[in-house]
Amino acid sequence: MQLSVIILNYNVRYFLELCVLSVQKAIQNLEAEIIVIDNNSSDDSCAMMQQRFPNVKLIQNAANSGFPKGNNIGVAEAKGEYICILNPDTVVAEDTFEKVLAFAKKQTNLGIVGCKLIDGTGNFLPECKRGIPTPWVAFTKIFGLYKFFPNASLFNKYYAQHLSENQTGKVEILVGAFMVMQRELYTDLGGFDEKCFMYSDDIDLSYMALQNGKSNYYFHETTVIHYKGESTVKDGTYMKRFQEAMNFFYKKHFKVSVFFSLFMKIGIVFFSFVKMFQGKSKPKSQPNSYILISEDEALWEKLQQKLQKNIARALLENGKIVFSQTFSKDKKVEIILDLNYLSFKNAITFLEENKNNSFTFKLLPIASDFIIGSNSSSDRGEVINL
Repeated sequence: MQLSVIILNYNVRYFLELCVLSVQKAIQNLEAEIIVIDNNSSDDSCAMMQQRFPNVKLIQNAANSGFPKGNNIGVAEAKGEYICILNPDTVVAEDTFEKVLAFAKKQTNLGIVGCKLIDGTGNFLPECKRGIPTPWVAFTKIFGLYKFFPNASLFNKYYAQHLSENQTGKVEILVGAFMVMQRELYTDLGGFDEKCFMYSDDIDLSYMALQNGKSNYYFHETTVIHYKGESTVKDGTYMKRFQEAMNFFYKKHFKVSVFFSLFMKIGIVFFSFVKMFQGKSKPKSQPNSYILISEDEALWEKLQQKLQKNIARALLENGKIVFSQTFSKDKKVEIILDLNYLSFKNAITFLEENKNNSFTFKLLPIASDFIIGSNSSSDRGEVINL
């Protein structure tokens, strides 16, 4: 078997459904399997999986055992030569795995491969390629020096800014939302360290691959949507676990002075407070208008009744989505992309090409009765049942 896709789920039933649908399309030309591990979700994630995807291997954990242990359980059941650790709040293109595997097989001393990630508004997520957060690199991140000196190697290592978002190359650290590697390497490294509940496990695994003489790569030729933070409410518990995770990584890999320990403690508290407040829900303003990209008349009528709005429509012409009107940037326009009509790749490309403050996006998954999306990388997503 070529590939095992490992998806660890916790209380994101609708995002999980969208994710698995996209993965099914992406493995059609491969000898591959999907393994979903559920960390004792309280929504109906497992019931949905059993009803909608009866042929997908589902592992139901009796407790939320954390990101490392949950993924380790899944990989233990995997049969693929390669594995992909994939978040449930992601959407892959039909050719994502074929492209990544073709790239991976050409490398020597292959470590981990990551890819280009965008959020639900089409904006690039810089954390999909990073440097080792050494004390100095952590300092440049906490105090934002990488923003002021993006081209200076002394300051730009945190987000691996020696590579642009559209440039493939070696990097040190990759994000756990999308990681492809040989299953043998994962096993040799001992998998994710279960002493870390979450948040620094991907840094740790990437770093261990480097320590074992492997090369990690950022691969820009495929793009994956990552609706960030869907499994995590950024409250006091989040802040505590984020601090614990960073402390875990530093204690495991670095000898640090008392001064540095104090600096990191102050920095982590500050940084985690920022993240916590970024993640608080914000009032969602309603769009001024909607556009449906679909040829389904019944769907168009159903959406107009549900949203109580007149909805414009757009169609594909020669593989491109064509609007019949232009839109002012001061008007909020929500675009609904019907994945029964568009490919996942069409939808992902459309988000990238139309990232704009006046546009928000919702996806209608294949043969589903809801639309889903996120208007911010620091806010929870939105599901509208039809």
